[in-house]
Amino acid sequence: MLAISLVLLLVQVVVLNRICLFGMAVPFAFIYIILRLPLTMSKEWLFTIAFTIGLTVDVFSDTGGINTIGCLSIAALRRPILHLYFPREDELTDPFPSIHSLGMLTYFKYTLSITAIFCIIVFLLEDLSFFRIWHLVECILTSTILTTALLIGIDSLTLPRHEKRL
Repeated sequence: MLAISLVLLLVQVVVLNRICLFGMAVPFAFIYIILRLPLTMSKEWLFTIAFTIGLTVDVFSDTGGINTIGCLSIAALRRPILHLYFPREDELTDPFPSIHSLGMLTYFKYTLSITAIFCIIVFLLEDLSFFRIWHLVECILTSTILTTALLIGIDSLTLPRHEKRL
């Protein structure tokens, strides 16, 4: 997981931060790291990792703490959102939320919710006004859709530890 995290952070900082499709949609692939952290992880470690990830992206993107606030917010809301769609955590076969452990529909709803919260926080803090409310809504919606599709694609490429490719 550490190698995937470093690659995602590097790709986010070097490539994805420079992409803005149609002047609105920005992909945030690095939040996949927070989505995939184990549910058994202590809150202290969870917030430390989320803070470090957000701060790393902020430092290299010159965004002044916006990604850090977004990362800390989704780290705090990750478990309650998962409980909305998967109420019994003890039924999970794997403590790492993924398509394989939650199922496609539950993982999609979980990813969409987390991504929407992150995008709302980031774009509201970035804009700090409601003068261009329709542009703000378009940015939030398109970035949420693009990021959710990207995160589901990334997760579908990963295999559980017990499965092997031929």
